[in-house]
Amino acid sequence: MSINFMAAIKQLALEKGLPEDVVLSTVESALAAAYRKDYGRPGQHIQATLDPENGQVKVWRVYNVVEKEEEIENPTVDVVLKEAKKIDKKAKVGEEIRTELEYKEDFGRIAAQTAKQVIIQRIREAERDILYTEFKSKEGQIVNGIVQQVEGRVVIVSLGKTTGVLLPSGQIENESYGIGRRLRVYVQEVEENTRGPRIIVSRSSAEFIRALFALEVPEIASGAVEIKGIAREAGARTKISVWSEEDGIDPVGSAVGQHGSRVQAVLSEIGEEKIDIILFDHDTENYILNAMSPAKINKITLDKKEKRAKIEVPEDQLSLAIGRRGQNVRLASLLTGWEIDVTSKGAGKKSSAENTSAPKSEEDTKSAQENTDDVKEEPSTKKEEHTDKKEINKSKE
Repeated sequence: MSINFMAAIKQLALEKGLPEDVVLSTVESALAAAYRKDYGRPGQHIQATLDPENGQVKVWRVYNVVEKEEEIENPTVDVVLKEAKKIDKKAKVGEEIRTELEYKEDFGRIAAQTAKQVIIQRIREAERDILYTEFKSKEGQIVNGIVQQVEGRVVIVSLGKTTGVLLPSGQIENESYGIGRRLRVYVQEVEENTRGPRIIVSRSSAEFIRALFALEVPEIASGAVEIKGIAREAGARTKISVWSEEDGIDPVGSAVGQHGSRVQAVLSEIGEEKIDIILFDHDTENYILNAMSPAKINKITLDKKEKRAKIEVPEDQLSLAIGRRGQNVRLASLLTGWEIDVTSKGAGKKSSAENTSAPKSEEDTKSAQENTDDVKEEPSTKKEEHTDKKEINKSKE
């Protein structure tokens, strides 16, 4: 086989971004298939080897060694030990032996077409495997993308060599996804698929916020500052609690940055959403008080058995403590893992994290905050999951 053919293999590997040994193995499989088509018989196990140095091809017929004739399942492949010894004196039961065949280069049209199909199929499989491995390693990370297509409520994001799917549940409410827009997305899940890896990306996930802060705050990336919990309502508000075991490090100040530069870099990626950064505290009472920031608290009573906190605030702080449509108390509850009831003795009003129809607040003031514990993102509802499945099916069609 000519050296020019070997150069073509190197060029193909370069164009497809595949290792040369993968392309070489693919060509060997194609040569074996073509040889079997013209010079062998169906069912035979044919192997071909291609020397990358000189382009020399060798072809082998491979046998499986069995002990008795009753064990033969495929006569074209299986051979009993007694006959195998005639081919290779070192043959053993359960092993493979092979005998070299005369190589021929004058393949017919059908054999050549068979080789072509094998190469195309194997190259595609190799590309899918490499893409899957590459993006599987990026699960839990942020990648850059460009909006390529919008199919109903599903947004297809170009990630370079492949695309990601931004489902409705992964989108920020009221955010526009115009074609050509550049944006960052969080790689939430990567699944194997016959058409290539299916990559689910998100911008609404609480982990998206965690990853953004890790990019912008060196202390978080290094582990000097730890994010203890995140409670998020995408597009509206996020509460994040931070903590550091190292002396001399202000976790809140590190996350906010000088003149708010670091938190502003995160906000520039998520639009109008507000972020409250609070200090985590191992003391539950202090932790809840910090989580209710920016509201001022008069009194707090904890019911550890029910894991419920009753908070009393001044009358003029009630709307601030509850937040718009109960948002502040609801996020504080998610962040701490405690049910929180808010009351104002003077006004005789009461609200809890369960009450989503709480009175509307005045415009929430900006704040730097203090405290939290590990919190999980609110699970998607069954309705959202069902919608996502329907949207995926539509995008496939």
